[in-house]
Amino acid sequence: MLTPETITLAQQLWDYHHVGHTVDPADCILVLGSHDLRVAERGAELFLAGLAPWLVMSGGLGNLTLGVWTEPEADRFARVACELGVPPGRILIENRSTNTGENIAYSRDLLRARGLDPQSFLVVQKPYMERRAFATFKQRWPEKDIRVTSPQIAFADYPTPDISMEDVIHIMVGDLQRIIEYPSKGFQIAQDVPPAIHAAFAELVRRGYTRHLINT
Repeated sequence: MLTPETITLAQQLWDYHHVGHTVDPADCILVLGSHDLRVAERGAELFLAGLAPWLVMSGGLGNLTLGVWTEPEADRFARVACELGVPPGRILIENRSTNTGENIAYSRDLLRARGLDPQSFLVVQKPYMERRAFATFKQRWPEKDIRVTSPQIAFADYPTPDISMEDVIHIMVGDLQRIIEYPSKGFQIAQDVPPAIHAAFAELVRRGYTRHLINT
């Protein structure tokens, strides 16, 4: 049950997951696939604002879309971008990846195969995955300059008919656990997690928000 206390705890995680990067011009916009089409819209918005000459859509079918969608996330995202006015010839599609590490590795391979070597990236993800996207990218491709952004939506306004507030909290808790655990596995760079965030995480786990936790 969602109580005011639960919302307050979840807001702390939401705020922590944001990295607060400024959005500057870059060589490439890399949109990481998900179940939220607003991520594709944000990537298209940045491209149409002239912030990069290339728009890479990356994503096959991951944990939240496998068995739900019938086409890869990247293909669906690309269609959204085209409908918003992005020229198809400026979109590159990587539609095999199933997690954030593969998003980056396979997108790197795609760009190299096209003879492209961007030095700076605008990476677009869901709001509560900004920090995890940053940490994974810096582990997998550390020499590149990266700014991370997401759909500009407040926590209270984020849920949709398809993505409930309960779903968001479950996923945020799982993503925070990954930020804590994945550096030791070599999946991400380490980041500071303040004691208050650890405490909010532990309390949300105690309250049953465990659906997206991994076994450690």
